[in-house]
Amino acid sequence: MKEKFSFEKLKAYEKARDLIKMVYSVIKEFPEEERYALGKQIQRAAVSIAANLAEGSGRISAKEKIHFIEISFGSLMEVFCELQIATDLGYIGKEVLENLRPQFQTASQLLSGLRNYFLSTINN
Repeated sequence: MKEKFSFEKLKAYEKARDLIKMVYSVIKEFPEEERYALGKQIQRAAVSIAANLAEGSGRISAKEKIHFIEISFGSLMEVFCELQIATDLGYIGKEVLENLRPQFQTASQLLSGLRNYFLSTINN
């Protein structure tokens, strides 16, 4: 097998890809008219989590890497918020959202840990 890019080795990136698959699956349950409105917004934000980790890994400075990790974190929170809205609107059940919550918490912890790691390289 060919050598992996650095971002492919990150647990946070792996978790982001898992979340994308879960989110896409959930959106299939949306009403037809919402798949192209709120559904597409959620999809774009979910993809942004992984894409920003990949982009940040290509940056040289720790500050730039942190910047892209923070964008990934913001996208993670956006997706969860939008799924809450989808729940409020009755597009998905509350149990679906609660079943996803641990995945979001894990991703959040991984992103925070990655950010803290790069912060420590700046402060040392």
